Amino acid sequence: MQLTATGLSKRFAREWIFRGLSHVFQPGTATAILGPNGAGKSTLLNTLSGQLLPSEGILAYTHQGSEVAVENVPAYLAYAAPYLELIEELTLLEMLQFHTRFKPLRPGITSEKLISLMYLEKSQHKLVRDFSSGMKQRLKLALALYAEAPLLLLDEPTTNLDRTGVEWYLEHVRATLEGRTVLVSSNVPEEYAFCQEQLQITDFGAKAAR
Repeated sequence: MQLTATGLSKRFAREWIFRGLSHVFQPGTATAILGPNGAGKSTLLNTLSGQLLPSEGILAYTHQGSEVAVENVPAYLAYAAPYLELIEELTLLEMLQFHTRFKPLRPGITSEKLISLMYLEKSQHKLVRDFSSGMKQRLKLALALYAEAPLLLLDEPTTNLDRTGVEWYLEHVRATLEGRTVLVSSNVPEEYAFCQEQLQITDFGAKAAR
């Protein structure tokens, strides 16, 4: 999927979070969105995903040569972020079976196979609410990485992961990059080392509206 941002800007009340972003996110590329904590990286990611409407500018989506309306973008999107909630009243297996009814997995990946890839076979009948924070983050990442979706957005992907979890993320993100448009919001170099492009959100500075 290609994303074309032209003069993209977002503000809350009188404060501009970012302003004047023009960039083409090409299929098959990975782009890191960088900046200090609180600079607006997550806001930009949510705007690019269509979950927040821009205050100014135009954002266009195309997939395989056809335009995609913003309301249809969720069908093409996989998203992982620490603040996104899981259905914690379900077991892991129930969670995967429910989730994949709406967001299918990549060809050849079943719920059981995904559990194996996460090394969570012993926890498949365990309630998600009883998972550690690292297990929950690995689940969020797996659901996004292995979704059949051409647009992949990752917000601070190694939050709550220990060293083993970080290595798991790096292995599986590289294994699922091909053919996708990938955006990674981060200020941890290891999280986005595979990205070919970088955008500094501070280059599209937040200024008070006049």
